[in-house]
Amino acid sequence: MEPEQLTAGTSTEDNEDLTTFGLLRHGQTEWNKLKKIQGSCDSPLTAEGKKKIREWSSFLKKYKWDRILASDLGRVRETVSILNRELNLPAEYTPQLREQAWGDWEGMTIPYVKKTFPEDLNRRVQLGWSFSAPNGETRHDVRERTLSALSEAGEKWIGENILIVCHQGVIKSVLYSIAGRDFLPGDDEMLDPNSFHRIAYGHKHFSNLELNISRTK
Repeated sequence: MEPEQLTAGTSTEDNEDLTTFGLLRHGQTEWNKLKKIQGSCDSPLTAEGKKKIREWSSFLKKYKWDRILASDLGRVRETVSILNRELNLPAEYTPQLREQAWGDWEGMTIPYVKKTFPEDLNRRVQLGWSFSAPNGETRHDVRERTLSALSEAGEKWIGENILIVCHQGVIKSVLYSIAGRDFLPGDDEMLDPNSFHRIAYGHKHFSNLELNISRTK
């Protein structure tokens, strides 16, 4: 099933009390290409990853950004560096926006984990928000630290439009939380991993503005 195309029911663009966030994943990395689990580890962007981020920077120029807030991992810093060749925005980095730590499974490929630990993996994914790899971090933990970082930014920079550059697991945790999802296997696809998303924060509340925005729109 195709990812949902979701928009907020009413326009909030002109509400001075709202802070808006654009959520963008870092460019493809060498480990992404090999289907290796990165988590808190790192690898450099591929040539294709750099190319796609350059394309995103041209697309994102049409938005009036005030700043970038990003994960402090190397693949995100490299992504921000490429974006800022065109956007030229002040950037801050925080560990609160890091990808979910996958503990003992970091560096393994996804097919290897499925083949080697099928029962353990199945048991863990049935836990929804409590999912974690062995000695890793739960999705609940990712959600809490990420929403904390975004709410702090929303209170600090009220009314601004902030580009968030981070990781797919972080983005899913934010958007699934806003949508009230249980993060269980078998759920309909909600997100296109190659897209950009916009949310709003105001009065201590998050809401979705527009999801699955492609560069061709």
